[in-house]
Amino acid sequence: MSLTFHWFLPTYGDSRDIVGGGHGVPIGTAGGARPASVAYLGQIARTAEQLGFAGALTPTGAWCEDAWLSTAMLTEVTERLKFLVAFRPGLLSPTLAAQMASTFQRLSGGRLLLNVVTGGESAEQRSYGDFLDKDARYARADEFLHVVRSLWRGETVDHDGAHVRVEGARLTRVPDPVPPVYFGGSSAAALPVAVRHSDVYLTWGEPPAQVAGKLDRVRGLAAEAGRELRYGIRLHVISRDTAEEAWAQARKLLDGIPEADVRAVQEGLRRSESEGQRRMLDLHGGSRDGLEVSPNLWAGFGLVRGGAGTALVGSHTEVADRIAEYHALGLDEFILSGHPHLEEAYWFGEGVLPILRRRGLWRHPAGDPAADAPATVPFSPQPVPARV
Repeated sequence: MSLTFHWFLPTYGDSRDIVGGGHGVPIGTAGGARPASVAYLGQIARTAEQLGFAGALTPTGAWCEDAWLSTAMLTEVTERLKFLVAFRPGLLSPTLAAQMASTFQRLSGGRLLLNVVTGGESAEQRSYGDFLDKDARYARADEFLHVVRSLWRGETVDHDGAHVRVEGARLTRVPDPVPPVYFGGSSAAALPVAVRHSDVYLTWGEPPAQVAGKLDRVRGLAAEAGRELRYGIRLHVISRDTAEEAWAQARKLLDGIPEADVRAVQEGLRRSESEGQRRMLDLHGGSRDGLEVSPNLWAGFGLVRGGAGTALVGSHTEVADRIAEYHALGLDEFILSGHPHLEEAYWFGEGVLPILRRRGLWRHPAGDPAADAPATVPFSPQPVPARV
């Protein structure tokens, strides 16, 4: 199977420095020098599309723009790129969510992917009027997704559960195709829900040995449920022509972070209810020392950012090697990002993807572009070889 790559849309703003936001980070701390306008996000989306990314993840939360509205606007400035819309079950009815997804599919030409986020922080959930605790949110997501998937099959649904109640629910038009459901979560409450309802199980970028252990647990639960899932990973990336250049950029990002900001963000993240966030924190312990937690895996992003906190750092070949290593564990989908998102998309798309293509691990969704073909220089007797 060819690897699938997705990029990221920073709907909270972008910068040449690490931009905060995410689990446990106070609302209002995100943002950057480049506002999240349709014009700028459109630049990123068109770049990702041209380079060969299949889709783009859009986050959800009070610290960023609404994912549904942002991506609906961006379908008008792109042609093929799919949008991995993060949304939280329980903040709207399952019938309305199923209808919104169906409408998005029809009007975009089937370009919707759904990332289910139960909500890791009770304080933020309460600001939206949701007062359930973490385990109850997963139980509600279980009922919610049961109703949504039943509606997508064209069924009329009556459901009277502990958290979700609908009567005579039915869609006038079902989505075609049905949008794939992406689902993360590392806790005991999350995994059973993930294996029952997800098409793609997602993990954050932990060292390969830890990822392997998590995937083994999920595969076992999926087998018990009679299901086969695909698997994906969420990472940042700093890829350059040489390893020295890549690590210099990582050091530059780290040097731009005041120690007071690290302490403040780490204090907030330690209060997070997310098991995945705890695992991210354990990789660095809030310290700037020893941030390369596995070959070419750098935990520096997690010092000032909630959620995904690790990056692949190295030469294009080294980054390709690490991706191949994760792929050998069973990961087929990679959701990547980098600061700034526009430039880093080019570094990865022009540096790493051609290597993976030559290894037979990836192909451009629109077919093989001519970018890797030798260039013809006027009056030159020999073609200029493609850049390696």
